Amino acid sequence: MRADVRQVADGTYLVHGSNTNWVILTEGDAVTLVDTGYPGDREQVLASLAEVGSSPEAVAAVLITHAHNDHLGSAEYLRATYGTPVHLHEAEVPHARREFLHQVSVGTVLKNAWRPGVLPWVVHALRSGGTTHNPVTAPEPFPAAGALDLPGRPVPVHTPGHTDGHCAYHVPGTGVVISGDALVSGHPTSRIEGPQLLPDMFHHELPRAVASLDLLAELEGELLLPGHGPVHRGPVRDAALRAREHAL
Repeated sequence: MRADVRQVADGTYLVHGSNTNWVILTEGDAVTLVDTGYPGDREQVLASLAEVGSSPEAVAAVLITHAHNDHLGSAEYLRATYGTPVHLHEAEVPHARREFLHQVSVGTVLKNAWRPGVLPWVVHALRSGGTTHNPVTAPEPFPAAGALDLPGRPVPVHTPGHTDGHCAYHVPGTGVVISGDALVSGHPTSRIEGPQLLPDMFHHELPRAVASLDLLAELEGELLLPGHGPVHRGPVRDAALRAREHAL
C-alpha cells in the first residue's frame, strides 16, 4: 500500500498511512517528522520522505504526539539506524520506553466488537503491529519550552487525556495544528464525519481529553492535521468546539 502524501502548506505535508497519519515539515534539506505510523507502515514512511525530496538521513528529529504503536511505529528504527533523536513530552517518555502502557485493553475492544468498524480495525491493527512490543530505548523530553529549533519551528502543546503526555504541535508560521489523537477528523470505528474525539474506549482519561479540546481551541490556525482522518480546513477553534459538542 502506497502512502498518500499531500502538501497542505508551504513545506508541510500530511501523509495518510494505513489508518494513521504522520506529518513532514521541511526546511531546506532538513526535515521534522511528526509521528511514524504503525510498525507495519515503515516502507510507507520511508517512501513518503523520498516523495517530498528527502531521506531518513535528513530527519533532524522525530516528534511523537503520543506513544501508541500506531504513531510510534518506526521511531526506534530511525533512532537506532540513523541516530535520529526522538522527542516527546516528559510525561510520555516513560510510556515510550514501555515502563507502562496507556492503551485500550483487548477486553474493552472485544466488548465493543459489535460496533460498526471495530472488527475490521482490530484485524488491521494486529496485522500492522499494533500490539507488538515496540519501545523507544532512548526517548528524549523536549530540550526547552516554546518553539523547537527544528524545521517548521513547531511548538509542543501538552494535551493530556488520550495519554498522560499527549502533545499537539502548533506551527504558527503556517497556521497549522498537528493534533495527533487529541482531535481527529475521522476513524474507522467512528460514524461521525469531521472534527471529533476518538471513541471513548481509546482515551486513558476521557474527562482530561475533553478538557484538552479547550487548549486546542486557544491556538491560532486554519489547518488541522489530525492523527486520523483528512485535513480539516477552517479555524482550529471551531473544530475543537465542534468536537466538544459531540463529546458532551
